[in-house]
Amino acid sequence: MLDIQSLSHQYQSGKNSKFAIKALSMQVEPGILGLLGPNGAGKSSLMRILATITKPTQGNILWQGQDIVKSAQILREELGYLPQYFGVYDQLSGIEFLQYIASLKGLDKSAADQKIEDLLNKLNLTHAAHMALKGYSGGMKQRIGIAQALLNDPK
Repeated sequence: MLDIQSLSHQYQSGKNSKFAIKALSMQVEPGILGLLGPNGAGKSSLMRILATITKPTQGNILWQGQDIVKSAQILREELGYLPQYFGVYDQLSGIEFLQYIASLKGLDKSAADQKIEDLLNKLNLTHAAHMALKGYSGGMKQRIGIAQALLNDPK
């Protein structure tokens, strides 16, 4: 269960500030949830907070009763996240990038290596596994992004 309580996120730009999210509260049960809204509505800000990339300005987010700001790893171990633009490390090979992401997600090295091999095969990237990401086409970068999101068998 995901429990969001009075969540707000405010951006500062010099003396000006703007709320991307203001006092959002909701509980999310298992299943599929879609976020719809116009540009600037706070969808990406919410996802960055849920992915523990950005910290909220106010409020609490509980994943299975635990605060994800204080204990980010509990959610990272179960989350698969692929933003529209995910900065890849162009100098790394596909395998190196996935090994790096696996370590950030806390995966055991031997289990990660097996999962990486499986994902590269399923996503038709085996031939490019040792190639630097800067040489990947746009579609290949999207597939490596999908692979990193699936590394830890997200719920």
